[in-house]
Amino acid sequence: MPLRTPGKPLYGTPALFLAALLALSPWVSAQGPSGPAAGAISEEQRRDNPASQAQPPREDYYRAEFVILERIVDPANVNEKMTSRIPEPPNPNINEILRAVDRNGTVETTRQLVPRNQLHLQTAANRLENSGRFRILLATGWYQSFPPDFDGEPLRVAIGDWLADAGHREVEGHITIDRQRYLHVDVHLNHWQPLSLQQATLSQSSGDAATASGNNQLKGDGAGQEATGNDQPALENDKARDSLASMATGGDVAGADQMQIASASQPKAELVTWIRETRRMRSEEVHFLDSPTIGVLVFFKKIEE
Repeated sequence: MPLRTPGKPLYGTPALFLAALLALSPWVSAQGPSGPAAGAISEEQRRDNPASQAQPPREDYYRAEFVILERIVDPANVNEKMTSRIPEPPNPNINEILRAVDRNGTVETTRQLVPRNQLHLQTAANRLENSGRFRILLATGWYQSFPPDFDGEPLRVAIGDWLADAGHREVEGHITIDRQRYLHVDVHLNHWQPLSLQQATLSQSSGDAATASGNNQLKGDGAGQEATGNDQPALENDKARDSLASMATGGDVAGADQMQIASASQPKAELVTWIRETRRMRSEEVHFLDSPTIGVLVFFKKIEE
């Protein structure tokens, strides 16, 4: 945690000015504190603590802030039609978590997050929420060093309503922070909604057809196969290998194999919109990345120690 260093004592400062400063202190803290309040110590305590004196000041140290919001809009009014797009499945190798909420409401994170009331973006989040046109899904931040040539790991995000049939949250994806000369934020989020009755029926029909077709395919031990000759199992195995090879090299997979693959990859929720954007960031500036139904506010505060 960073160490907050109070300024020089204001000897001889008029009492009226001090009263005005104290009156404005809540406004100042709402605009963005210069360091986390939790664990902060005074200058006197730091001077008396040898361990604190031995710590060099951290360079390229920032408070990163993110607000993820959802527009309150009827998905039917969204012009961007995404139902035909099937995003790539979540990467199981993402170990870092910004915020992920499971089906029971248990929250996971690998960051030491600061409270919402300590964020510079708190005012913006409150205004958006109070407008009645947006729902704040996440408003948080954390402190971290981002030195030049920093190659950040993706931070998993899983927030919003729980979609029981799909087994995941309404908004899922990841956010990555890198730094070359400037900070860069890569946002990769999907916004889902439950399948409509018609879509659910079509998905079920597709699954039933794939299952029925699969029952007629060669099983590993040959069960259910109508023998037409000693070479038939080997021939069927060759066909299966050819289909898998075609799929692996980007070719077409024909017949029942294609139906099974389509059914396996068919999501159990409807994709409303997504965000796929990388943006260069300037500290002390608010950036907004959005889609027709979800958006992300980003703010970086450089911390001088």
